[in-house]
Amino acid sequence: MAWRKAHAWGHVHLHVADIAAAEAFYRGVLGFDITLRYGHSATFLSAGGYHHHIAVNTWAGAGAKPNPDGALGLKEFTVVVPDASELRRIAAITSPVEDNGGDILVRDPSGNALRIRAGA
Repeated sequence: MAWRKAHAWGHVHLHVADIAAAEAFYRGVLGFDITLRYGHSATFLSAGGYHHHIAVNTWAGAGAKPNPDGALGLKEFTVVVPDASELRRIAAITSPVEDNGGDILVRDPSGNALRIRAGA
């Protein structure tokens, strides 16, 4: 996927249960590039050559379950893809939790919620 350089976004660090599954989702489904693997416990991914937009790690324990509903923590974050065709492609392979036509809400293999929206 051809990503445009990100604007006004730093990065987010996510706890995941399994690094390989997270890489398959963020790289294989969403199209981020792997910029660094930190042993077997973390992977850093980016779009447009940035050092990393998303970091996934098992530092809270490999295989750990997601926080229960209502717990403190990140509810969701938004990823803007280049166009509506990319949004439709992702929706077709991720089984969105929510689809309102303008954006979709999906969950990664560890349950982290991402709102995916097509750019202007």
